[in-house]
Amino acid sequence: MRFLVKSFVFLLFTQFSFSQIIQTKLPDTLSHWEKKNTIGLDISQIAFLNWNAGGNSSVSGLLKGTIVRKYTTDNVRWLNEMIFKYGVNKQDGVELRKTDDVFQLNSTFGYRKDTVSNWYHSAKFNFSTQFTNGYSYPNTEKAISKPFAPAYIFLGIGAEYSNKEKRINVYISPLTQKTTLVLAQELANQGAFGVTKAVFDENGVLVSEGKKSRTELGFLITSGYKKEVFKNIVLENRLNLYSDYINKFGNIDVDWQMQFDLVVNKYVRANIGAHLIYDDDIKAKEEINGEQVTVGPKVQLKQMLGIGIVYNFI
Repeated sequence: MRFLVKSFVFLLFTQFSFSQIIQTKLPDTLSHWEKKNTIGLDISQIAFLNWNAGGNSSVSGLLKGTIVRKYTTDNVRWLNEMIFKYGVNKQDGVELRKTDDVFQLNSTFGYRKDTVSNWYHSAKFNFSTQFTNGYSYPNTEKAISKPFAPAYIFLGIGAEYSNKEKRINVYISPLTQKTTLVLAQELANQGAFGVTKAVFDENGVLVSEGKKSRTELGFLITSGYKKEVFKNIVLENRLNLYSDYINKFGNIDVDWQMQFDLVVNKYVRANIGAHLIYDDDIKAKEEINGEQVTVGPKVQLKQMLGIGIVYNFI
């Protein structure tokens, strides 16, 4: 699996060119490759000096980027994406805290028999993890997540509907393998993110370590929609639904992202977005009487509002 990830990253960067800085959306007529890179930085800041109503000064920043490599011919469509986000926030009297942390690789290969149909026979690969440790603030002594703990890998086959005019993609897979990696042994011993936890005897002595991975086989539906809904306002919507055949079939994992990009000019954009996740295998952490306690699964919701600089190049 590491070989697949390394090969995917190599593919992205072999298509990368620093010698050109003019954005284009037209595919290369010789190679059939369409290349697009976007890097953005959102910054927000508020400061108080003798402010009667009170308040805490703060500054936050979010670095984000998307690298796209798309190969198209009459009957073949191969889309590759690398997405990363990392954000931090600093307030008076409070330590630096993480606000966003995403690293994701996506690859979808599709083949259709003729140019009339919008349906493709497809295979999809997805890998996601994070860059740094995550904490249930204000507790910063015990990490609740780490790089590759968790990491998720989806690999499956199915059918994809792609309509360029309507700017919509729908992928349906009746056969998708989901692998959850928890490579930090202390988290694996807790049974975090659905892996089998460690076994202890009646004296609390470790009998066997927790497993660092879990494999599921299930049904996956993904959809994507991106369109300028009003002048200079672009809506992007992504939805993933997954259900395991063996473990509680019908219990659906939800990953939904929606974002509005408000284009000020070529380099400045504002964005409003929300990200909702529900996974029955992810148990929430709460601070109770000074101790970190694991509770049941909960809906995870993140709302974003920012303005910043965006740079597009190929």
